[in-house]
Amino acid sequence: MTADDPAWLVATRSSYDTDAAGYTEKVRGLLSERPFLRASVALFAEFVRAAGGGPVADVGCGPGYVTGHLHELGVDAFGIDLSPEMIAIARRDYPGLRFEVGTMTDLDLPDDSVAGLLAFWSIIHIPDDAMPGVFDEFRRVLRPGGPLLVGFHVGDETQRSSEGYPGRPIDVTSHRRKPSQVAGWLRDARFTIEAEMVFGPDARVPGAILFAK
Repeated sequence: MTADDPAWLVATRSSYDTDAAGYTEKVRGLLSERPFLRASVALFAEFVRAAGGGPVADVGCGPGYVTGHLHELGVDAFGIDLSPEMIAIARRDYPGLRFEVGTMTDLDLPDDSVAGLLAFWSIIHIPDDAMPGVFDEFRRVLRPGGPLLVGFHVGDETQRSSEGYPGRPIDVTSHRRKPSQVAGWLRDARFTIEAEMVFGPDARVPGAILFAK
C-alpha cells in the first residue's frame, strides 16, 4: 500500500482483508458446484497448453481456489491478489503454489512473461476509468498469442456493499457490465475476442466469460 493508491483500491484491499475468512468459505467448492464455470477453466487450460505452456497468472486470485484447480489441470499457475489476508489463506491452503500480493493496475511482472492470464471475477471492483489501463497491463505481461480469460457480473449498474459474508463491516464497490463494453476495452488493448459465454442469462445477476488472446 502506498500514499498514491486511489481511494477505491484502498477500500477494496481493506474490505477483502476484513472479509477474507468469510469470503473463503463462500467460494469453497464453487467450481465443483458450477459445471459451466469448471468447463471454462478447463478450456482455458487447454488453450494454455496449445500455446506452448508456461507460467500462468491468476490475477485477483483471492483464496487461490482457481489457481489450485489450474494446478490440478497441469497448468503452472500462480496467484496475485490485492489483499494480504487473502494471500495468507491461499498460501495456507495451497502451500506448494506461488502467491504474491499485488494489484492488476500495476503488475510486478516483466513484459511477455506469462503464457496465459486469468481474471476470474476480479475486474468487478475496477472503476471504468481504470479498466483500459488494467487491460493494457494484461497485454504487456502476456506472451504474443497467450490466452486470456476474463469473468465478470453482467449488468449496467454499480453496487456498493457495506456488509461482508460473516456480517463484518466492509466498503466495496462492484461494477456489473455488458459483455460488449468489456470486449470493447479488450479490443482497444489489442486483444482479439475468441468467444463470449453468458451464464444464467435469466438469473438476477448473470455472469459472463470472455476468451481472448
